[in-house]
Amino acid sequence: MSRIEKISVALTAEQVASLRDAVEGGDYATTSEAVREAIRDWQHKRELQQQDIMSLRKLWQEGSASGPAVKLDFADVRKEGRARLSQMRKAKGHAPSS
Repeated sequence: MSRIEKISVALTAEQVASLRDAVEGGDYATTSEAVREAIRDWQHKRELQQQDIMSLRKLWQEGSASGPAVKLDFADVRKEGRARLSQMRKAKGHAPSS
């Protein structure tokens, strides 16, 4: 098990009340347990953010390496998208939409 270390944290009155309510309501055995869970959630969120940043950097690098940007005619893009959607719907047996 990890070594436990005590620290002091300043919280607002509302935050303290929420912690105490959670303990009194039976959600947690102690305020320390509630705070530890909050920190685990924060750590998990930070880890996911770091993964997202790494993914975005990779996509940026792939995009940069794929060559120079080209102008797109969005009317053509929409037309192609609608055609693909229509083909997919026909393949699945859906009636075309208007």
